[in-house]
Amino acid sequence: MDQIVTHFTATDVPTRFVESRGRTLAYRQIGTGPHLVLALRFRGVMDSWDPAFLDGLAQAFTVTTFDYSGLGQSTGTPSYIRQDMAQDILDLADALGLDTFALGGWSLGGFGVQVFAAEHCDRLSHLILIGTAPPGPQPHGIQPVFYEHALKPVNDLEDETVLFFEPASAASRAAARASHARIASRSADRSPPIPPETFMSILQASSTPDAAFSDPEGRYAAFFRQTDLPVLVISGDHEIVFPVENWHALNRDWPTLHIFTIPEAGHGPQHQHPEMISGLIAGFTRATPI
Repeated sequence: MDQIVTHFTATDVPTRFVESRGRTLAYRQIGTGPHLVLALRFRGVMDSWDPAFLDGLAQAFTVTTFDYSGLGQSTGTPSYIRQDMAQDILDLADALGLDTFALGGWSLGGFGVQVFAAEHCDRLSHLILIGTAPPGPQPHGIQPVFYEHALKPVNDLEDETVLFFEPASAASRAAARASHARIASRSADRSPPIPPETFMSILQASSTPDAAFSDPEGRYAAFFRQTDLPVLVISGDHEIVFPVENWHALNRDWPTLHIFTIPEAGHGPQHQHPEMISGLIAGFTRATPI
């Protein structure tokens, strides 16, 4: 494998590729230190991450982002089935020689990383869950405004503000504009957006009517009730997709669960406060050795 040059930033790091199980996985890597792998949201590609958040993390970690199979610059069959997303993480980690690493997931990506944790806990040092849901039924459901914006063929700044920030807050709206500009600042080697027909078909194939993260046998919930893996949940106080209230009931059920709620924030708190959230994640991993 080519040596990774560590002085790249999120806006100029080149895309690299690994071959595994008959498909090519696209990834980027910046920073130095312990490894942290990040899994994406619905409709996300590598260029959906805010560069300021990634650069903040790169001060403490070797940060790896990637495109799921068949999406962005990766080849293969696209899928939002949780086990398939976890398989992408495993194959990428194996190809890169990552024996033990921290793993983070945003939104839908949080489902895949929780499955990975339950199936490959020995590979992980920490689990970071951003704007996502625990396994099982969700007493507090997705707000209709999410679907009104998330399923549009193209999302503009107004959609992003509703989906990932807090439109009622002037400070959050300003943060949305700043984050949008930072994400657009990468001018070359961008992962192509996911076509509507693709994200709709794989979403329909992976969805269940009773829960955001279906766990009918209680397997994943049972894992988190007994694991010693440190888990950090980061959420906005106005989370329209996976309300943070769904986590509160687990405070005394999951022994290693830490919940951090951001005021006047929505589904993308790491983009509203990239320095604070990257510092929080770094501090969490230092303070909670497994």
